[in-house]
Amino acid sequence: MSHQSDPELLVSLALRLKGFGEIDAISSVHALDSSVAQGVLAAMVSDNKCVMRQVEGVDKYVLTPSGREDGEKLLSEELDSSDARAAVQSGYEQFLDLNPSMLQLCTDWQVVNDGSGEQKLNDHSDSAYDDEILGRLGDLDRQVTRILGDLNEALTRFSNYPFRFGIALDKVLAGELDWLTKPIMPSYHTVWFELHEDLLATLGIDRASESTS
Repeated sequence: MSHQSDPELLVSLALRLKGFGEIDAISSVHALDSSVAQGVLAAMVSDNKCVMRQVEGVDKYVLTPSGREDGEKLLSEELDSSDARAAVQSGYEQFLDLNPSMLQLCTDWQVVNDGSGEQKLNDHSDSAYDDEILGRLGDLDRQVTRILGDLNEALTRFSNYPFRFGIALDKVLAGELDWLTKPIMPSYHTVWFELHEDLLATLGIDRASESTS
């Protein structure tokens, strides 16, 4: 049976992925009820595991160093207690195989060759060019969905990623082109980045170490 994560682990991990987030954004990562997230955040603030700052009248939260350490401890303990380490390691390795293709796809979506060897921003006027990239995105989406299916059999907290990817993909296909690569919104690339960080955090791997390995 798939293991269900503790709410504090989910909130701590979501804060790590978001960096600096409000309750709705934190709750959305793993589909946690916002009232549950609010209660966990209040307790974490009291325990100095995170701090709250108001930005333009909106409460936003960020992990403290001790909160990040506690979150890493929770992740490690969960892997051992749920016997999920092998499944997450396998999912991570499969994800890494897809990651270069996703990075190249995002680059191709943002810039085009103007025919003279120079690159310029893609103004999305060439529908055939964009359609080829969207076809590649569909292939990648099917592959990452299969990986997430296996991960979800080990840890239920991975079950919300296909939903989040699906929302972004549907919006891109409907013509809302920012939903592929635009940062500071739940675009396809943003969710991809967060899944990558989720896997790294779960396995205790530093992103900088990964890039040099």
